[in-house]
Amino acid sequence: MTTARSTPTGTVLSGGTPVPLHYPMARQCPYAPPEEVTRVRAAGTVARVTIWNGVRPWLFTRYEDARVVLSDPRFSADKSRPGYPLSSAVALAETAVTPTLLIMDNPEHAHYRRLVLSEFTVKRAESLRPAVRSVVDRCLDRMLQGPAPADLVGELALPVALSVICELLGVPFEDRELFRSLTHTMNAIGGTTQTAAAARQELQDYLESLVAVRERDPRQDFISRIAVKHLRTGAIDRERLAAMALLLLTAGHDTTANMISLGVLTLLRHPGHLAALREGDDPELLRDTVEEMLRYLTIVQRGIRRIAVEDVDVNGHLVRAGEGVIAAINVANRDPGRFGAGEDFDPTQRAHGHLAFGYGPHQCLGQSLARVELQEVYAAVARRMPTLRTAVPDEQLRFKDDMAVYGVHELPVTW
Repeated sequence: MTTARSTPTGTVLSGGTPVPLHYPMARQCPYAPPEEVTRVRAAGTVARVTIWNGVRPWLFTRYEDARVVLSDPRFSADKSRPGYPLSSAVALAETAVTPTLLIMDNPEHAHYRRLVLSEFTVKRAESLRPAVRSVVDRCLDRMLQGPAPADLVGELALPVALSVICELLGVPFEDRELFRSLTHTMNAIGGTTQTAAAARQELQDYLESLVAVRERDPRQDFISRIAVKHLRTGAIDRERLAAMALLLLTAGHDTTANMISLGVLTLLRHPGHLAALREGDDPELLRDTVEEMLRYLTIVQRGIRRIAVEDVDVNGHLVRAGEGVIAAINVANRDPGRFGAGEDFDPTQRAHGHLAFGYGPHQCLGQSLARVELQEVYAAVARRMPTLRTAVPDEQLRFKDDMAVYGVHELPVTW
């Protein structure tokens, strides 16, 4: 039988022939990371990989290594730095338009994040739970009263995610198709820098205009509150506030919508856990199911990338200044050294501490709200759609291998 071991330069087969690792690799199973990158973690090594533009960053796959990469300030998130391991040509678009929090380093990052932290506390997210539940119920009402089969992505996942984030930010929901379309262009791996930058600039211009409107006539929403508290004092300018709203709008609906649809599909593939949600009415089980779903799926599928600005020792592996790194959080979240379930889906293991929302200073701002949304959707689907099932076999589903965030393009279901 052929065996393999991982080395810093690739995978070496038992015959001694080196095979370079090109990252990312193709998935063999739609519910799991690629086998090649999982083998790197299993071997306990750090691999040097080649990405689309020939840059050769270090790939970290173990849980503890990923935490170091994501928290050590000597690793920069600034995509404009030479040698940064960009995920695709489309990723260059982020450097062509006003930067968001995702690609800022401290002290700039800390300054702008501090301005909005109070908007994203657990307490505030919980205060929005009744409104989120109402949105979910309205979408399910329309879906159940309509024809079957139906597309769960278009009828439930996207409307819920867009409704919640638009309401929070104060962005008109009637423009949702514009936001969805521009986000898709910005995240499509096969696109060009030019098209992605144009989409990003269009959304930036839209939001700058909206910021100006809310500054003159504030309402009870995020953009208005930040404009009143910080725009007028000069702590933030209109352009940076619009960029912050752009990040929250795009990431806030795209990631949540993908977790809704892919999460429901995962529950349908694990009917025992779905039945437990339906029959138990247990808030703790619901919370644990969501945390395990986030760990198990980890829809940021191309890793979180950084570049070293100084030499950094990552648990015994030296990364030199100027070298890029990738924290493969989807693989790290299945590290059996940290999570007993490893490659399996098991809501009883209490998967708290996962890296699905990142780690360190750039950890996702909206994670508390995302948790509330996922809890409400999964609970409502389990309770109100007891006969839910997919309307096509798995092999006919179009999984989002072509996007920065994993999911399904459509999910035909019936009941």
